[in-house]
Amino acid sequence: MSSRGFTFKQFHINHDRCAMKVGTDGILLGAWAPTGSARRILDVGTGSGLVALMLAQRSDPEVTIVGLELDEAAAEQAADNVAASPWPRKVAIAQGALQQYAAPPFDLIVSNPPYFGHGQPFGSAARADARHTGSLTLAELFRHGKRLLTGEGSLALVLPVQALAEAISQASSNGFHLRERQDVITREGKPAARFLLHFCRVKCCHITKSIIINTENNTYGDTYKGLVAPYYLKM
Repeated sequence: MSSRGFTFKQFHINHDRCAMKVGTDGILLGAWAPTGSARRILDVGTGSGLVALMLAQRSDPEVTIVGLELDEAAAEQAADNVAASPWPRKVAIAQGALQQYAAPPFDLIVSNPPYFGHGQPFGSAARADARHTGSLTLAELFRHGKRLLTGEGSLALVLPVQALAEAISQASSNGFHLRERQDVITREGKPAARFLLHFCRVKCCHITKSIIINTENNTYGDTYKGLVAPYYLKM
C-alpha cells in the first residue's frame, strides 16, 4: 500500500489527505458490520470513506449511507473517493462533528472511533485529532448514537481490548446491549488485539466468536479470508 492509495476489487481509496490511512481495523469493520435489514447507515469518522464504500459494495441498491467526518481535508477526499466509485448516488459525505450532526434516524451506525488518551504522540496534529478521544469520547458516541438511531437501530464498532469495559459501560448507560463480539487475533495463539462489537437496544445473550488473521502456518484464517476476499485484489 502506497501513501497515494489502495485499490480494491471494485473501488480505489486515495488517502494522502487523511490522517488515518487504510488499515486492517477499518477493513474488518466494513467487511463484518451486521447490516441486516438496515436501509440508512451512518459511518462516524469516515476518514477516506473506506468503510462507507465497503458497506455500499455489499448492501442492497436501495440502502443509503452517510459518511460523517470531522476533518475538512479528509471529508473532501472521502467525497472524491465516493465520486470516483460505482456508488456516487448511494453514499454521501458530510463534514462536521457527531455532537452537532442532525439527520433523519439511521438503522445502523458504524465507527472506528478515536480511543487513545491525550499525551500519546502521533506525528501530526491531524493524526492526533483522529485518534485521541478528545474529539469523540465513547460516552458521546453512544449518547449521540442513541439520538440518531431508530428504535430498533444498532451500533457496530471496532475497538482495542483496553476499551471494551468502557464501551460496555457506556452502552449500558444509553440503553444498548452487546449482541455480538468478535475477537480479532492477529496471530494464532496470541490474545485478541481488537474487538468487533455489535450493540442493539434489545437485551439478549451475546455471541462471542473469533477472527484469526494469520494462522500458525503463516496463512490467512478462513473467517478472515471469507470476510475480506470480496474486496482484496489478491485474495
